[in-house]
Amino acid sequence: MGTTLTDTGLETLEPQVNYHSLNAQLNLYDADGQIQFHADREATRQYFLQHVNQNTVFFHSLKEKLDYLVEEGYYEQEVLDQYDFDFIKSTFKRAYSYKFRFSTFLGAYKYYTSYTLKTFDGKRYLERFEDRVAMVALTLAKGNRDEVMSIVDEVISGRFQPATPTFLNAGKKQRGELVSCFLLRIEDNMESISRAINSSLQLSKRGGGVALNLTNLREQGAPIKKIQNQSSGIIPVMKLLEDSFSYANQLGARQGAGAVYLSAHHPDIMRFLDTKRENADEKIRIKTLSLGVVIPDVTFELAKRNEDMYLFSPYDVERVYGKPFSDISVTEKYEEMVADKRIKKTKINARQFFQTIAEIQFESGYPYIVFEDTVNRANPIDGRISMSNLCSEILQVSEPSTYNADLSYDQVGKDISCNLGSLNIAKTMDSPDFGKTIGTAIRALTAVSEESDISSVPSIEKGNRLSHAIGLGQMNLHGFLGRERIHYGSEEALDFTNIYFYTVLFHALTESNKLAIEKKQAFHNFEKSDYASGKFFTKYVEQEWAPKTERVKELFKDIHIPTQADWEALKSSVMEHGIYNQNLQAVPPTGSISYINHSTSSIHPIVSKIEIRKEGKLGRVYYPAPYMTNDNLEYYKDAYEIGPEAIIDTYAVATQHVDQGLSLTLFYPDTVTTRDVNRNYIYAWRKGIKSLYYMRIRQAALEGTEVEGCVSCML
Repeated sequence: MGTTLTDTGLETLEPQVNYHSLNAQLNLYDADGQIQFHADREATRQYFLQHVNQNTVFFHSLKEKLDYLVEEGYYEQEVLDQYDFDFIKSTFKRAYSYKFRFSTFLGAYKYYTSYTLKTFDGKRYLERFEDRVAMVALTLAKGNRDEVMSIVDEVISGRFQPATPTFLNAGKKQRGELVSCFLLRIEDNMESISRAINSSLQLSKRGGGVALNLTNLREQGAPIKKIQNQSSGIIPVMKLLEDSFSYANQLGARQGAGAVYLSAHHPDIMRFLDTKRENADEKIRIKTLSLGVVIPDVTFELAKRNEDMYLFSPYDVERVYGKPFSDISVTEKYEEMVADKRIKKTKINARQFFQTIAEIQFESGYPYIVFEDTVNRANPIDGRISMSNLCSEILQVSEPSTYNADLSYDQVGKDISCNLGSLNIAKTMDSPDFGKTIGTAIRALTAVSEESDISSVPSIEKGNRLSHAIGLGQMNLHGFLGRERIHYGSEEALDFTNIYFYTVLFHALTESNKLAIEKKQAFHNFEKSDYASGKFFTKYVEQEWAPKTERVKELFKDIHIPTQADWEALKSSVMEHGIYNQNLQAVPPTGSISYINHSTSSIHPIVSKIEIRKEGKLGRVYYPAPYMTNDNLEYYKDAYEIGPEAIIDTYAVATQHVDQGLSLTLFYPDTVTTRDVNRNYIYAWRKGIKSLYYMRIRQAALEGTEVEGCVSCML
């Protein structure tokens, strides 16, 4: 075929200035006390000269390349068959016309290490960044030529970045699914437990993180078939799940990952938390499984009054109410359940419960927290939200499944999948057509939902088919604010965040409404939603939403901010035609995709002006905050300096325009106390935050370990 393969392996370096050494100079001030941004740019250039170019398979033409990749089983023929070759060629030409260059060494390194197509032996590269973008666009557009070009434009320009599973897998023959993560219910029977473990293996194999709700499982010592003290509780199930995730991964490309959620009022809650203690007995210790706690309003009220909180047997609750514990509002039924003698209950002190959570977070960063009643008050969809996902931003309704003795489905319920991708706020604000950027992202994510094949877990497949749920995320808020010389958490920053998310919501709903009209289909049970009744739109049509500061007015001078009249028109169209996607937005933590897109993660502040990453055999790699220069450093205070309250305030103004959740990590100095942490739980709850992700504590530097002239050490 004339294909030329180089003889060098991926670890070969020429005797030039090493790109790794150049990148390390980014963390050292020069003689004038300046950060050496130019060294990182040179590291990126040398990475291509010394490594990427030498280890990329050469083809004489695009046709030769595509024929080879299809014949050898690298690309899916079905994707390319949707288009004629001339159009495919024009797609690749469009991507290459942007003359894309990685902004940082870490961005380039991440892409070539984790995303690009490699030969099956892993030694040579078969794609450039432009090739990956073109294949993602051809896959997600499903034969629609205009959408192909729109997706290419938005992704190659950096305005929209598909999540890792989509960007990694789209168009490849040997691949996992395009979906980021999954959420599964477990009901209180052995069939459901067994099926959940099997489903976790199947989903983890396909590349998604899996979260499971344990709230409905009977507690340790509960009766089985009326025989007392028989149940082993939830910890053995957690152990089985942890082993399952350790075993299953996506072709070695992504490790299996799982999370489990439990109600604060489950009798095993303290044992659940103890599994993450550093000194926990190995019989109960959970090392790799993530933990989340679902906390209703009543728990905070009991703590406020320094009262005991009752824990209710899920076995008895389901027997009395005829539905699983997680489908009951604990706040609404609390006093009733306390008084009901048919429900076995124990009690612990509410303040001690919160104290224990803070202690465990100090040791492990866990648990995640879901504010149950806040979530359900804001939920526009018929049904109850009882858990979240591996990153605490997915908040959707679910329905239980029932099983036959052979583990086949008696009735297929509705479980949850996350179809994610994120906008780069800075570049979206620069878009020549703000609304089109949002619309293209919504259509691309909808295609992820429609292209997913999760037949191995019928409840996931059903949920995805009925809901077409997606999660449009955001990243690079701090990068944008720094570029515009606005302090994170300031009045102007909060004003911008409010108006930005408000405007994105309008365009996301508009596009989903257009999809419903085009497809003549709304999501399942749309007629029972707050969208159908018009209730969802009340706060947008009854009050004006506009910038409060002159700076934000200036930032939006070329972007139309929706008016009350715009919302009235959209409300009418949605009530008549529906929207296609049950859920539209969710803001994930955006790890790897932030680096290749050169963004700050999610809408968090930066963790350091120069972030240090450990990347496999390469060791330490340094990453500069986006848009940071030696002239605007004052706008790049890190999350530990900014403090939890400013972060919570930022998330609170965004949350009011996001139908699902936002992955919110709180950062503390090493002087933090459990009392400080508890105070911030309460502050977040009162501000309307829906969920909390990790807690991070800055470790105090050991005496004598700071390096003179080191940027990340000294700032």
